[in-house]
Amino acid sequence: MKTSKMLALAVVAMSRNKTRAALTTLGIVIGIAAVIAMTEIGQGSASAIQRTIESMGANNLLVFPGTAASGGVSFGAGSILTLTPDDAAAIVRECPAASAAAPIVRARTQVVRGNRNWVPQYIYGTTPDYLTVRDWLPLAAGEPFTDRDVHSAARVVLIGATLARELFPGESPVGCEIRVKNTICRVVGVLQQKGANMMGMDQDDIVLAPWTTIKYRIANTALASANQSASAGGSGPANAEPYPGSVQLYPQASPTQQADTPLPVRFANVDQITLASRDQASTAQAQQQVTGLLRLRHRLRADESDDFNIRDMTEMTRAVAATAGMMTSLLLSVALISLVVGGVGIMNIMLVSVTERTREIGLRMAVGARQREVLQQFLAEAVMLCLAGGILGILLGRGTSYLISRLLGWSTELSPAAVAAAVGVSVTVGVLFGFYPAFKASRLNPIEALRYE
Repeated sequence: MKTSKMLALAVVAMSRNKTRAALTTLGIVIGIAAVIAMTEIGQGSASAIQRTIESMGANNLLVFPGTAASGGVSFGAGSILTLTPDDAAAIVRECPAASAAAPIVRARTQVVRGNRNWVPQYIYGTTPDYLTVRDWLPLAAGEPFTDRDVHSAARVVLIGATLARELFPGESPVGCEIRVKNTICRVVGVLQQKGANMMGMDQDDIVLAPWTTIKYRIANTALASANQSASAGGSGPANAEPYPGSVQLYPQASPTQQADTPLPVRFANVDQITLASRDQASTAQAQQQVTGLLRLRHRLRADESDDFNIRDMTEMTRAVAATAGMMTSLLLSVALISLVVGGVGIMNIMLVSVTERTREIGLRMAVGARQREVLQQFLAEAVMLCLAGGILGILLGRGTSYLISRLLGWSTELSPAAVAAAVGVSVTVGVLFGFYPAFKASRLNPIEALRYE
C-alpha cells in the first residue's frame, strides 16, 4: 500500500467519529501546549535572572582592605589602610585579565535639594572607570564626570533614577545643584535604571562623585588617618606619627581653608577597589593576577597573609543559574506528565477502534492485506492524531505564553528548539502508544475476525 493511500485511509477512519477523535487529540494538545508554555516561561525567567546578574556585575571582583589588629584586639574587616587609587591604576596596567578597575570611597549622609531631602543607600566616590566596570554607559541623561574632575576634586555628581525621582519630580536634574552634607554639588548626569539586585537592594538609589570630592570635601579626611568604612582606627604605622617630637614648620590650614582647597596627600586610602574581568570565564585568572600584584605592591613576604580580601560573584552566579535550571526542569517534568496522560488516551482509543473494526480488519486480511500493512495503517492513524494535536498544542502554547507576557508582565522567550521538539515528541508518542493497538490488530485471525459480532 502506498503511503499516500495509507494516510488517506487514516483520515477517513478518523472522520467517521469526529467527536471522539477531537477528544482523543485534546490530551496531546494540552500536553504539547504545556511543554511549549513552560519552556518559554522557564527560558524567559532564566534570561531575566541572567540579566539581573549581569547588571550586578557577574564578572566583577571586589577588593577590600584587610583587618587591623593591636594587642590581640581586632578592629574589624576593612580597618587596615592598604588600598590606594594607585593600586587600581596598577591593576589595569599590569593585569591582562582585568579590563577596568575603579577605587571607591564610601560615605553615608543626607542629600538636600530645596525643601526635599533623601538619604541614598550608596554614596560612592570613584573614577569614570566605575561606569565601565558596572556597565552603566550610556547615561540616561547628561554626561559623566572626567578624570580632570577627579584630580581637581570638582563638586560634580551623578545620581541614580531613584534619587532623581525623589528630589526632582517631573523635571530634569541635569545642571541643577544639590547639597551633599555641607557641600553644594552640580548634577552632571543621571544613571540608567538598573532596578533591584538579587538581595532586594535598590541599585538606583546611588550618588557617584569623584573620589577626591567625597574624601576631601564631603567626608573631610585630608589625611589617611581614618577609613570611611570603619570609624575605629587601629594602631600601627599608618596611624602613628612618622616623626615623633618634630617641630611644626608651616602653619596648619584652618578647617575652612581645608574645605575650600583640599590638598590630596601622596598616600590616600580607599575603602575598596571594584574591577571587571575581560569576561566571566577569566574571573578566576583575574583574581590570581590581582592577588599577586597587590602582594608585590604591598611588599608582603611569602610567610605573611594578605592584607586585603577579594570577593567575586562566581558562587552566587552558579547557584542562581542552577536554581533557574532546576525550576525549568521541574516545569518541564510537570508538562511531560500531561503528555503521558495524552498518550495513554491515544492508546485507549486505538484499542477501542481495533475492537470496533475487527470485521473490517478480517475482511481486509481475507482479500490479501498483509499483517505489516494493517500494522502501518493503525500506526498512521495514531501518528496523525498526535501530529494534529501537536500542531494545535504549539499554537495554544504560543498563545498562552503571549497572554502571560502581556497580562502578567512575566518574561517569556521564544524557543524554536521547543517547537521542533514538540513535533518530534508528538510523533514519538503516536508511535509508542499506538504500536500495541496496531500490533494487536495485525495479529488478528481473519476467520475469527469475520465471525466477530
